[in-house]
Amino acid sequence: MSEALKTVPKADRVETGVEHVPAIVAGLNEAVADTYCLLFKTHAYHWNVEGPLFHSIHVLTEAQYGNLFAAADALAERIRALGHLAPAKLSSITKASCVSDKAKLPSAQEMVEDLASDHEAIARRMRKAIEAAEKGNDPVTADLLTSRCAFHEKAAWMLRATAK
Repeated sequence: MSEALKTVPKADRVETGVEHVPAIVAGLNEAVADTYCLLFKTHAYHWNVEGPLFHSIHVLTEAQYGNLFAAADALAERIRALGHLAPAKLSSITKASCVSDKAKLPSAQEMVEDLASDHEAIARRMRKAIEAAEKGNDPVTADLLTSRCAFHEKAAWMLRATAK
């Protein structure tokens, strides 16, 4: 095995003026966990939705899971930029997320309502992470999370409007 491939990732000390980094990273870890869990749920509903609104829900969820996939990368890379390791275990991600699974596959109506509720819960939780970033003199993370929060609020609105 090449020596270059034996490198094991580790946290680094980063000196950019950001304060309270552990609290900020904790919020980013939650955001990654929530994003990944909602990404999977949205994709699963996308695959399995049926009924008269199939096409519109299918297209809406496809746009949303595409956004969530890109967001997970941006959030994880911000954790790395702050000198910490990004989440690396699926079990840790599911444990840290506020997104939960339904016991059985729901109806199209219930799918849309469930996703809207998850987006709202994530937006509420993300506000705490934004506060931590602002307290820690980290406008970069605050801006990233604010943008993500806006996405979740808009997604919830679109899903609620579809459910009516």
